[in-house]
Amino acid sequence: MDSTLVIVIGGPTASGKSGLAVDIAEAFGGTVINADSMQLYRELDVLAARPGAEDLARAPHRLYGVLPGSERGSAARWRDMALAEIADARAAGRLPVVVGGTGLYLRALMEGLSTVPPVPEAIRHAAHARLKALGGDAFRAELVARDPAMARLNPGDTTRLTRAWEVLEATGRPLSAWQEEHAEGPPPGLRFQVYVIDPPRADLYARCDARFAWMLERGALEEVRALDALGLDPALPVMKALGVPELRAHMHGELSLEAATAKAQQATRHYAKRQVTWFRHQLLDKRAQGCHAVPTLYTAASRDDILRPLETTLRD
Repeated sequence: MDSTLVIVIGGPTASGKSGLAVDIAEAFGGTVINADSMQLYRELDVLAARPGAEDLARAPHRLYGVLPGSERGSAARWRDMALAEIADARAAGRLPVVVGGTGLYLRALMEGLSTVPPVPEAIRHAAHARLKALGGDAFRAELVARDPAMARLNPGDTTRLTRAWEVLEATGRPLSAWQEEHAEGPPPGLRFQVYVIDPPRADLYARCDARFAWMLERGALEEVRALDALGLDPALPVMKALGVPELRAHMHGELSLEAATAKAQQATRHYAKRQVTWFRHQLLDKRAQGCHAVPTLYTAASRDDILRPLETTLRD
């Protein structure tokens, strides 16, 4: 049976990957499938930079705003949804275009996931309570003492830190040990062509700062105010999205808007830096075959350089 081509686009926040995705989808009859963990949540529109009405009119978009903020997304859950959307796109004769900055999601799609047993809810709550009591640095140090491989995690990456702690508590084995076991492998019948946007750092950071200012102009503060009014657990992923903690601190009188903006921009730059590192080492280095680097921010000027060879691939 012939395999089906799936376009995968990854890269750091604010690099232009969503623009590339919709350009490809519009040019080649594709469906854009979200692989960004925060764009899954319906309460985050502005701050997650979900596609606007103009882009939605140019091509079908799937898996945007499909989960309530009261739920926790996961790579396994997203993979199941993404494979279903890819199957629907194939059935409709459309090109699946998967795009996002959540590297774990993209790797889960292309390589599969190791089977980690479910973590009881009580252990999840205990992990977040422990993190709150110790703080990020001390929590990370405690985790690394038990699972040295987790030293690669940043103290601010509380989602992955707590996940590693939960797995260790629930199974008695480090998450790194589970991750070293053989994953179920790539889904049959699919082949992936990967584009990684890998721009110069100075250009990326300037775009990150400008985009957060743009978000404020378009109602980011009002979006966080509505989210805050829901009274959700602060440990939920939606409450830790870029910009949410800083703007909540401003709303509660802890920071000026200027200081909150500066902290959110700094957090965004730090996150972008971690994404760049991940994509370089986990995709560009490991998947040299069929993986293409885009060495600039994606703009209309670089459109033809990418779409022209893709047209040749699709003909073949």
